[in-house]
Amino acid sequence: MRPATLLLTAGLASLLMAAAGCAPADEDTAAPAASGGSPSAATCTPAQLKTVAAGRLTVGTDEPVYPPWFNDNKPDSGQGFESAVAYAVAAKLGYAKDQVVWTRVTFNNAIAPGPKTFDFDINEFSITDERKKAVDFSSPYYDVTQTVIALKSSKIAGAKTLADLKGAKLGAQVGTTSYRSITEVVKPTAQPSVYNNNDDAKKALQNGQIDGLVVDLPTAFYITGAEITDAAIVGQLPGVSGTPEQFGLVLDKGSALTGCVSGAVDALRSDGTLKKLEQQWLSAAQGAPTLS
Repeated sequence: MRPATLLLTAGLASLLMAAAGCAPADEDTAAPAASGGSPSAATCTPAQLKTVAAGRLTVGTDEPVYPPWFNDNKPDSGQGFESAVAYAVAAKLGYAKDQVVWTRVTFNNAIAPGPKTFDFDINEFSITDERKKAVDFSSPYYDVTQTVIALKSSKIAGAKTLADLKGAKLGAQVGTTSYRSITEVVKPTAQPSVYNNNDDAKKALQNGQIDGLVVDLPTAFYITGAEITDAAIVGQLPGVSGTPEQFGLVLDKGSALTGCVSGAVDALRSDGTLKKLEQQWLSAAQGAPTLS
C-alpha cells in the first residue's frame, strides 16, 4: 500500500503526469508488499538467517527414505524429488550444496511438539490443521493423492469403489495421512494395521498379513513397478475431509525461518522449478483410477 502522503486526487495526479511528460508507472513491475509481515528477500540470506548451525542449513528426513522421493537412501545425493526440492530451496536461500547438512529424524518425532534439530524437515508431510498445532509448515510443494495397492492375487485387486474395500484388512505407516485415509475415507470394518515405516508395511503386504497397503501415488507406482512386481495399484482415494492434500516442509513451531522458507518454495513454484522436478522424478505417477 502506498503512503498516505502520496495519495493525490485523480485530477491533480493527471496534471502532474502531463507536466512531467510521462505515463503512469506500471504497478505490476513493483515489488509486491509482503503479506502478513513476511520477511523481505534481504533478510532471507545465510548471513541473516538464524539456523541450527551458523552458515549452514540443516535439513531433516526419515531413516530410511525411499524412491521416488530419495534415491538409495542417500538424501544428500540430490537424487529423487524431495532431495532435489530441498537443495532447490537451499539455493533460493543462498546456500551452496556443501552448506546443506542432513540429519535423520523419525516421521513422528519431526511433527511432535518441542525444539527441533533441523531447520526444516522434508518427508512427505501432509499439511493438516492438527499438525499445525505442533509445528509450522512451509507453503506446499506438492499436491498428492493417497492410493491403495494390493497383490494381484488379493481379494481387493479388482476393487472399483470404496464399498469394495469395506471388508479389507488395510495397512499404512504410523502417523501418516495414508493411515487417516483408511480410517476417515475407506472406513473398513476391520481394524487397520499400522507400521513404523513402509518397509515393514510392504513386508506385511507380501506376507499376506494385509489385503492392501495405502501410500501416496508416486510411492505406489514405485512399489508396484520396482519392488513388489506381483502387486498392482487398486486405485486412488478421495481426499480426507474432501480437501486437497499437499506436502509442506516442517519447521519448529513459530520458527523465524518459516516465512523465508515459504518464500523460497513460492519462488520455485513461480519460476517453474517445482513442475520441472515433478516431471523429472514423478512423471510415472499418473493414470491411476480413482475409487468413489
